[in-house]
Amino acid sequence: MVPLSYYLALSTVLFFVGFVGFLTRKNLIMMFISIEIMLNSINVSLVALSHYMQDIRGQIIALFVIAIAGGAVAVGLIIIILAYKNKPTLKLEEFNLMREE
Repeated sequence: MVPLSYYLALSTVLFFVGFVGFLTRKNLIMMFISIEIMLNSINVSLVALSHYMQDIRGQIIALFVIAIAGGAVAVGLIIIILAYKNKPTLKLEEFNLMREE
C-alpha cells in the first residue's frame, strides 16, 4: 500500500506545476489547462485523505468537483472560442475585452 505522504507529495507537486504554468503562460488555453491541473491536484488530496481516514465523503466531494470543473471547462472554452472569433489570437496581452477599438 502506498503511504499517504506520497499522495500528498504528488498533489503538492501537481498544484505547483499548475500554479507556475498559470503564472508563466500567456496562451489562454494553456492557462486554462494549468487551472485544471491545480483542481485535479486538490482532487488527489481529497481522495487520498478520505481513503486514509476511511470516510467516503472526500471521494464524493471530489466527484462533485470533477462535475463542476467539467461545466466550467465547457463555459470557459466557449468564451475562449468566441473571443478568438472576435480577435484571432490566444495571447493574453492582446486581449482587452472591456475596451472597444
